[in-house]
Amino acid sequence: MSLHLYDTATRSMREFHPLRDGTASIYVCGATVQGVPHIGHVRSGLNFDVLRRWLARGGDDVLLVRNVTDIDDKILAKAAENGRPWWEWGATHEREFESAYDLLGCLPASAAPRATGHVTQMVELMQRLIDSGHAYAAGGDVYFSVTSFPEYGALSGQKLDEVHQGETALQGKRDSRDFTLWKAAKPGEPSWPTPWGPGRPGWHLECSAMATAYLGREFDIHGGGIDLVFPHHENEQAQSRAAGDGFARYWMHNAWVTMSGEKMSKSLGNTVSIPQMLTRVRAPELRYYLVGPHYRSTIEYSEAALEEAVSAYRRIESFLRRVAQRTGAVPLDPELCPEFVAAMDDDMGTPGALAALHNTVREGNAALDRGDEAAARDAAGRVRGMADVLGLDPLSPRWNESSTSDTGTRQALVALVEHVLAERLEARKSRDFAKADALRDRLTEAGIAVEDSPDGSQWTLRED
Repeated sequence: MSLHLYDTATRSMREFHPLRDGTASIYVCGATVQGVPHIGHVRSGLNFDVLRRWLARGGDDVLLVRNVTDIDDKILAKAAENGRPWWEWGATHEREFESAYDLLGCLPASAAPRATGHVTQMVELMQRLIDSGHAYAAGGDVYFSVTSFPEYGALSGQKLDEVHQGETALQGKRDSRDFTLWKAAKPGEPSWPTPWGPGRPGWHLECSAMATAYLGREFDIHGGGIDLVFPHHENEQAQSRAAGDGFARYWMHNAWVTMSGEKMSKSLGNTVSIPQMLTRVRAPELRYYLVGPHYRSTIEYSEAALEEAVSAYRRIESFLRRVAQRTGAVPLDPELCPEFVAAMDDDMGTPGALAALHNTVREGNAALDRGDEAAARDAAGRVRGMADVLGLDPLSPRWNESSTSDTGTRQALVALVEHVLAERLEARKSRDFAKADALRDRLTEAGIAVEDSPDGSQWTLRED
């Protein structure tokens, strides 16, 4: 089966064929850099990172553009509240987002353009829309005329007579349903010169300008959170196609991370920031938690679900380290099991892909327990290959401790614990349960928690 993706525009599964053979182009709506990133913010980046990896594994050269909205009402308000220059406030939090993406294992974007760096392209797009009768200037603002574009509402399913843009009513609008392309300058606010007067970009305009600047007037996939379907993505599609661009051929949207049934949002005060999370769990464990569910499924944040994800990741890690300790370095096997491939080709089905991965972990642990190190090593190579696609390979240098001394300490600890567990396994096989219990007690006293399961004995370093 070839890759099929759910296309929001057609509300159907579609087989993916790139516009240009061998090259896949993706535009992902990135951060509005108003504050510290939380786990809801980075889910989109992680989901599309997995898509990028899967396309690359299939042989495509992937161009992924993820924009930065660095001028916005919220950024201006937050900067003013904190007595900081707007550009410095935005740059500070842009670095926070880039750090979060990197810490969680996202491959660097092919380009990460800022809105403020693409005003020229925005002016050109507005001029095309005005010349074709789809936009108009009024009092220094520029608006898109929604009724001039008969296909408006096709992406989101909105009915034209029910459209509300969520914008403050301004003088000069011909129709309340029209949306703002360009905002006239206000006293004290940053502005850029245009033929219609100084001002700053509207939110929707920037993405159309940047997507086409980097990927061309037609490209493969436009992605983002489900909350962006309307008005943001609807307006992007309308202004781009009204200007004569093919724009996105597929639309993909990831679901929210929620808390107590509400979308995680700074305005609601129900966020869990990335820096806060990484004081409690390791980066690959948090990545596992966020990429494990299907990208179109809502993640309802809970401590229990997070702990379950941490335990699942550690089962993979423990197995691979057991094999490495007994047989030496484990090479990554590029051959993927059919169940994993089928799951990923079915609209990026990460739950099924992880199920296939954990089945292989169980097979490998069983092989270790019966002393078949060759079979265990083969399983470990396949586990690494699958985990690598998801950005979760525990033996990848990315997830190794940052310093040589820490890495050496960890390796020594793994060697010692695995040696004791091997002794304990032999004692249990010999039915010498007193010795097995004594060995477990020694590990417990040293701060090592041991859990026996059908997958074998798993261990973790207690943090209390």
